[in-house]
Amino acid sequence: MERPSLWLSTAVVVLLGLLFLQQPWLRRYDEVFLHWLIKNAAVPNKPVPLTIVEIGNADSRKQPTTSELETVLQTGGSVNSPLECALLVQAALDFQPAVIGFEPVLQWPEQAKEQEQIFVDQAMRVPELLLAAELTATPDPDAPVADVSGFPHVTGKRGNLVEFSGVARQPSEDVRLLSKLGFINLPGDASDEVRAPLLFQYRGEVVPSFALEAVLLWLRVPHEEVRIAIGDAIELPQGRKIPIEADGTIVVNRNAANLARRLTSNELLLAAQQREQGKPPPGFNDLANSILLARPAADAAQQGDIFAAAIATIQAQAFVRRANWIFDCAILAAISLVAGAMGRLPRLDLILLAISCSAAYCLVALGVLSRWSIWLPGLLPLLVLWVAVVLALVLPRRSAGAEPAAVVASPPLP
Repeated sequence: MERPSLWLSTAVVVLLGLLFLQQPWLRRYDEVFLHWLIKNAAVPNKPVPLTIVEIGNADSRKQPTTSELETVLQTGGSVNSPLECALLVQAALDFQPAVIGFEPVLQWPEQAKEQEQIFVDQAMRVPELLLAAELTATPDPDAPVADVSGFPHVTGKRGNLVEFSGVARQPSEDVRLLSKLGFINLPGDASDEVRAPLLFQYRGEVVPSFALEAVLLWLRVPHEEVRIAIGDAIELPQGRKIPIEADGTIVVNRNAANLARRLTSNELLLAAQQREQGKPPPGFNDLANSILLARPAADAAQQGDIFAAAIATIQAQAFVRRANWIFDCAILAAISLVAGAMGRLPRLDLILLAISCSAAYCLVALGVLSRWSIWLPGLLPLLVLWVAVVLALVLPRRSAGAEPAAVVASPPLP
């Protein structure tokens, strides 16, 4: 009679795989494998029209006055200083970027009004100025309701979008009149290394995040020309598409931020000064018609990279896509076919073979992501494989001495 372990292993593997495929919450745990892939995967070596300018430094926290201009030029000044921001805008305009964006929320005290006016004078010359703001789900009931421009053409279920009802932080009104707002919230499960938010819900309207608004300004696409299918894609003119998840996030390669050019504010100021003297620095001509993103230097390894990575991913069209569910089914079928035969292998050989197969699969998945930006699942194949191995080790085996003896006919009686 056939041993039950042969078909029991196959049945357990199939049922476990089907449970994984039918429960979306289980597939979220697969992102642990995705984090490892993205951390170690290479990105195409093709620069994108994005320049990251780090303003301030980790030790600069005080607001400089106009008389401290020498200190600003030497140390980089404060990240939230209107004078520092005005100098950066003035220097950047010499290289004609299409969009200048400030990632930190520019909020200045009342005593900095004179310096703020200097920034306003420079901001009036910027073709497209993008400033950061922050939404909140618990606004001040006495605060006026902010008017935020949303997208008119939206389809799909909005229930998974993070919902807000007020603006927590934003620049002053004089500065807002010269700019567009982009929201820098990193709510819940979007605040990780591989998911960047593109869409939020504000008082029933679908509004863009900082990264998406920067791309729209760079492409000169108004909100009226954008069509959004939540859970599918954001459709832009000229056939451009940005795939999005049901919660309004995009899966990005965090290393894509390395495709952007990185400068400090001092380097940009020095380049502008050399340009005025008739000695243009080499390599700065590519700043024209690009996005110039100013952000705090202290956030270089923190949340700043997620916005830069999202912008660079969209510009390079290097979207990370998960493999089709057919691949999951094929992997499940392959493991199911060999699960019943694992019990015939010696235990040590079985364990060594499983380790080799796991390592080989991880290397293949890493190569596929680096070459085609396709994310192969990790939890389903590796978990199912090792469950089959454990079952093969635990279930009773047929020993060599248990083989039935051959029946030999007795010799005929004389």
